[in-house]
Amino acid sequence: MKDGRPTRQRIHDAALRLFVEKGVTETSVRDLAQAAGIAEGTLYRHYASKDDLVADLFARNYTAFAHRLTALQAPLHGFRPRLAALIGEIFRFHDDNPTLFRFLLLVQHQGLPRIADGADNPVSVLHELVEQGIKDGDLGLTDPALATAMILGLMLQPATAIIYGRLHGPLSRFTNQINAACLRALDSTGQPTEVHHG
Repeated sequence: MKDGRPTRQRIHDAALRLFVEKGVTETSVRDLAQAAGIAEGTLYRHYASKDDLVADLFARNYTAFAHRLTALQAPLHGFRPRLAALIGEIFRFHDDNPTLFRFLLLVQHQGLPRIADGADNPVSVLHELVEQGIKDGDLGLTDPALATAMILGLMLQPATAIIYGRLHGPLSRFTNQINAACLRALDSTGQPTEVHHG
């Protein structure tokens, strides 16, 4: 029975699965074509190389996720509710689409140089939130780059631990704990930070 999905979507689905299962370097164009149910020549009609496919997949999904995070924060006011919403959404994304999340994590060092700072970049979205929090006096730390890096570490290391079987998911069950840990880490005064869950 013929697969009715458009060819490009079949290529994307096959590529995500293979890149996560085998690794980008270990996946050949032949593997990709076979998994998508197309000839190698058909794949080359859509992408000039495997690197182009990786870059397109990364940019397309990374940008879409950045827009989601921006839209999610729009109706909220203040650093704490916005950070809680952002962490919750990232963790839901991990649990709902683990293959795509792992792909973005796996190829970020290859894909990030092609993504400009700004609204199309989830890290920039977080950085802008932190900068605004510092400006509003909501954070003890006053270095936005350090604060952003600390939040990313607290969010992504548990996700990585789940990938390697060192932590049992779903990741979303740790949302409140990690949100509280982020707030404590960003309070440079050393005083306990109260976290209210509503």
